[in-house]
This record gives sequence, C-alpha cells and structure tokens, in this order.
Amino acid sequence: MPRTTRAALVVGVGARRGVRADEVLELIRTTLDEAGPAAGEVVELATLDTRADEPGIVGAAAHLGVPVRSYTAGELAEVAVPSPSAAPRAAVGTGSVAEAAALVDAGELLVPKRKSASVTCAVARRRPSAETSASTNGAEPSTITAMLPPTKHIESAGPDLRHHGDAEVRGLDLTDLAVNVRTGTPPDWLRQRIAASLGSLAAYPDGRPARTAVAGRHGLPEERVLLTAGAAEAFVLIARALPARRPVVVHPQFTEPEAALRAAGHEVGRVLLRPEDGFRLDPAAVPEDADLVVVGNPTNPTSVLHPAGVLEQLARPGRTLVVDEAFMDAVPGEREALCGRTDLPGLVVLRSLTKTWGLAGLRIGYVLAEPATIGLLQEAQPLWPVSSPALAAAEACMEPRALVEAADAADRIAVDRAHLLAGLAEFSEVEVVEPAAGPFVLLRLERADEVRHLLRSRGFAARRGDTFPGLGSEWLRLAVRDRVTTNRFLQALDLALQGLPRKAVG
Repeated sequence: MPRTTRAALVVGVGARRGVRADEVLELIRTTLDEAGPAAGEVVELATLDTRADEPGIVGAAAHLGVPVRSYTAGELAEVAVPSPSAAPRAAVGTGSVAEAAALVDAGELLVPKRKSASVTCAVARRRPSAETSASTNGAEPSTITAMLPPTKHIESAGPDLRHHGDAEVRGLDLTDLAVNVRTGTPPDWLRQRIAASLGSLAAYPDGRPARTAVAGRHGLPEERVLLTAGAAEAFVLIARALPARRPVVVHPQFTEPEAALRAAGHEVGRVLLRPEDGFRLDPAAVPEDADLVVVGNPTNPTSVLHPAGVLEQLARPGRTLVVDEAFMDAVPGEREALCGRTDLPGLVVLRSLTKTWGLAGLRIGYVLAEPATIGLLQEAQPLWPVSSPALAAAEACMEPRALVEAADAADRIAVDRAHLLAGLAEFSEVEVVEPAAGPFVLLRLERADEVRHLLRSRGFAARRGDTFPGLGSEWLRLAVRDRVTTNRFLQALDLALQGLPRKAVG
C-alpha cells in the first residue's frame, strides 16, 4: 500500500534588522501551531533578498534544518496577497514580505500574516505537481525533500553577494551616494565618439584598434591585453578558465569575484581584513597553498589603498594573483598601481572604464596579464564580446586628452573627499575608515540601517555595508560628490541622527 506523504510547507518571514533567532522561531512555531500538525512539513523559509543573511533568520532556518530562499522586492511585489501594507512598500519596495514570500512558489496560503514585535510570518502549502506526486509516491521522507522543486534563489548563510549599489536607487528620485560612478559623465566629447560609432553597427565589432590603444596606454604588448564587457565579465572568465584548487578572496571587497567563483563550482576561502587594523592587508594572512588570490586596490568598499610592495609579496610561481584596479584611475598619479608590471609571476590586473567615465551601461573593461593567461581567458570568451560603441569608448579613453581629464578628475575627487571627511569628523557618532584613497568612504555608526532609511526619506541613497563579507549592519559606504551635494548630505545626516527614535531604557 502506498505510503502517504506529508505536504511541503513554505514559511514566509519578514524581519527588522537585528532580530533575534528566538523571536523568529517563536513566531514560526506559533504560526505553524495555528496551521495544525496535519498541514504538512516545513521545507524552507522564504524572505526578501536583503534579509536572507539576517542572523536571526539564518539561525532559525538552521535550527529547523531547512534552507533560506530569497526573492527580490520586484518578485514579491508581483504576488497577490490578502494583506498588503504600505509600511513595507515604503521601506523595501513591496507591499508584503511574509505572505508574498510564502506564496511565490506555493499554492495555498494556510495562515496569513502574523506579527510579533520585529517579525512577520505566514505559512503556505507548496503547489503540488504531477511530477512530484508521481516521483515521491512511496519514497522515504528524506528522498521526498530532495525531490522538491529546485530552489534557485537559495542563499548561503552569509551576505548577499549579488547585492550592489544600484539596487539602492533604481527607479527612485534620490541623490545617489550609493553608486561609485563619477557624476557629470560621460563628457560630451566621449558621447560624440560613441554616437559616431553607431554608423558601423551593421558590421561585426573589430577590437583590434581598442586593444592597441589599451596596450599603448600601459606600455605593454598587445598580447598582454584582453578587452571585456566590463570587469564583471573578466571575473567570470577567470573563474571558468583559470585552474584553481584553492581560490581565496580578500574581503571586504567587491563581491562579484567570489560570486563568479562560486557559480563556477569553486569552494572559496576568505581572508577577512579587520577594522581594528584599518582593513590593511598582511600578506601572511593569505594561506600558502592558495593558488588564486583576488584583492581590490584601492579596495571597494573600504577605500584602502594597499602598497604595491605588499601586493608584490603575494605573487609567486604557481599562483594567480588577481588585482582589481577598477578605481585606480581615481587615485592621483595612480600610485601603487601594478597595471604595467610584467615581472610578477601570475599577475592579472583588471581595469574598468565604468567609474571615471560613467559607462556602466556600455560594459567595457580589460584584463592585463601574461600572454598564456590571456589566451586561456580568450578561449572562454564568446565571439565579439564587446560591442562597437564600447570599443569606440575604450579607444577614446586611452587618448592623451582623456588621460589628462582623468588625472584632473582624480585630483578633484581627492579635494572633494577631504571636504566630506572633514564634515563627517564633526559627528561624534560616526567613525570613518582612513586614510581613504578611492572615490568613496566607508563609515561605521550605531543603528546605521535606521540612519540609511532616514536619509532616504530626506532624498539621499547610501550604500548598505552588510552585504560585504566582513562587515555588519553598522557600516555604510558613501560616494564622494561635489561640495554642494556633500553639504546638503551632511545637513540631512545631522537631521537623520537627531530623528533616531530613542531606545527604551531598562
């Protein structure tokens, strides 16, 4: 006689930052009790992507022995729910978290939203499918769980590596301090060069002139240059094409390198730099057997510029050393750059035109490495990976006038950054990572998440720091802007700090 299988339940969870796991568990258990023991068995928790790494939710999931599945605010907003609310819509962009997350891949809402002080919870029964019913008939419970529909959005118990600054401002009328792209770009002369390239769109892209221009700018032979669709593509190529038994990423830093390595099937080690050390790198912290090491310079989000002499100590035969220099052209004189070096074994340098020239939508960057490495990466690239307009931009940005303009921009950024740092120093609540060398600064303050939301209400978007491994919810990153914008921001920050609700005493 076939064995009866228990229905699979999805528990949708919404929570405030800093919620305790015991509060999450208590509300989940209360809500499940309301559903009744015959309702089924919990197979996962579901939540908003910006809460997938919340320790309270992760801890509750670990206690229940189930994964955490996450969805973007846009995905949740498309789900019809019985109890939408204006509060989450204003805070995170969707009218429901708990009910919508429970219902995305489920068929029937068993218990609508229930609340505690800091948590919301809802329970839904997973939609049955003919395939699941047929394949699990008579199977053991553990096998049934393994045969459930795939959870493509399951997150690890760590930060959301795919969260980036553009998520803070997309579709909103906010002054953007979350994205590190220079304002007022691209300049008119560059727009004209890009527009002129549109006449050749009927022909396949020819990357040779741009490759020659990049090589000339860095004093390298062309066989040491690979053009890519932004630095992000370069990270994917590195993860897929270069051999690595033990890759290590130095954090906090841009998260795409680790995300690309994990997507390619690598187990990734982390070297976490500490705030008490000023997030400075000690080469001895990198494991001796690491055969692929990734580090940013200057580092996003800490704005720390590692000395070239320190990074040189990481290079050795049998190891690939990837240095992300996406922000190096924002450093006056590009001091500490390794981009022109050919004497370091295994060195791979990444550059991007996105930040200085405002070309995030065009996708153009490049890799500098020894010819054998370039060959491996090129074999993994699809044909014509960079568009004709992007190639035209790359060629133009290597010209002498462009290099002069970029150097002037770096000098202005340094002056504007000093003004921002001086203003932040007036706040006793704010601790800034210094010295800062990039077009952004990292700061720590108590209740940073609340401050970030209050800043949004006053028209400013700041980049949350807790999606960078090694940072918590007390960190924010701010892009450097002109003095007028900075003065407006400092006034908004003052008002936001004054507007924080008082904490209960006792």
